[in-house]
Amino acid sequence: MRRYAAEAIGTFFLMFVITTTGLLATGAAPFAIAAVLAVMVYAGGHLSGAHYNPAVTIAVAVRNRLPWRNVPAYWTAQILGALGGAVVARYIVVDHAAAPAFTASGRALSAAATAELLLTFALAYVVLNVATSKETSGNSFYGLAIGGTVLAGALAVGGVSGGAFNPAVTVGAATAGLLNWGLVALYLAVQLAAGALAGLVFRALNPDDIAEVVAPETDLETQLADITTGLESLTMAFQGLPERRADSPRGPVFPELSHGDR
Repeated sequence: MRRYAAEAIGTFFLMFVITTTGLLATGAAPFAIAAVLAVMVYAGGHLSGAHYNPAVTIAVAVRNRLPWRNVPAYWTAQILGALGGAVVARYIVVDHAAAPAFTASGRALSAAATAELLLTFALAYVVLNVATSKETSGNSFYGLAIGGTVLAGALAVGGVSGGAFNPAVTVGAATAGLLNWGLVALYLAVQLAAGALAGLVFRALNPDDIAEVVAPETDLETQLADITTGLESLTMAFQGLPERRADSPRGPVFPELSHGDR
C-alpha cells in the first residue's frame, strides 16, 4: 500500500503544479513543473520507484523491474493522484479564468501526437537508464535528469502538443480544462506505446542488465483491497472540501472546453 500512496502523492503534486501554473499563465511553468517532479522523484523513489506516469510504469514492466500484476494498481494510484491534483488546483484558483483548452486538428494534430510520442519515449528512456540500470545504481542525479528531461520537452514542444508526456497528466489536464478531451484517446495511445518502446529499446541495448523482477509481488485480492482503500480515502478527502454556494459570484470550477483551434 505504501508504494501506491507514494505514487498518488507524487502524481498529485505534479498535476497540482501543472494546473496552477497553467491557469495562472505562469511564464516559468516548465521550470516549476520540472522542479516539482524532481523533488517528488527524490521523495518517493525509495518507496515506489517514483514513476508518477503510467508510461514509465509500463516501461519499467517491459524492462522487467516491476511485476505486470502490479501495473494496474500503479496506474490507478497515478490516475487518482492526477485527478485529485487537477480538482484541488481548480478549486484554489477558481477566480482565474482558464485559457482555451489546448486543441489541434489536421497536420497540427499529427505533429502533436508525434511530439508526445518522442518526448514520452525520451522521458521513459531516461528513467530506465538513470533509475534502474545497474551501471548508474546509487547515483544522486536521477531526479535532476528526470526533471531536466521534462523541462527540455516542455520548452521544446510544449506549444506543439501541450507537453503532457504522461497519460495521468493527460487525463488530469483534460479534467482541469487545459486540454481538449478530443485529444485524450490519441495521447494515451501514443504515450503508452512510447513507454513500451522505451522498455524494449533498453532491453536491446542492455542485454546483460535484464534483471529479474525485484519489486515484491502482491496477489490480486490484496491489490483490489489497496485500490478500494485509496478510493475511500480520496472520497473522504473531497467530502471535506467546503461546498460552493449556487449563488456565488465566482465562475464555474470547470469552464467549457474550447473546441476551436489553438
